[in-house]
Amino acid sequence: MHVTLVNVSIKPEYIDAFIQASCANAAASMCEPGNRRFDVLQSAEDLTQFVLYEAYACEADAKAHKDTTHYATWRETVEHMMVQPRQGTPFTALCPEA
Repeated sequence: MHVTLVNVSIKPEYIDAFIQASCANAAASMCEPGNRRFDVLQSAEDLTQFVLYEAYACEADAKAHKDTTHYATWRETVEHMMVQPRQGTPFTALCPEA
């Protein structure tokens, strides 16, 4: 299983709008072939800090996510909300097995 953790720092005035856009993207992403999980996480200590947990069956499925309309809409919608560019880190899930 291919997992990407995406760290995002949002300007305080955009927290609610970011959550709305990200949850819409997550809901659409969960309908994609190969999607195993898509979580939008917010720090309990700093409400401007988010992690997107994206799990796909394989790397090709994760790459296909980047070609979807809902991803492009999300990216364009939230780009100006970020303090700095988002940071995605890929992982290979070991347990549980995909």
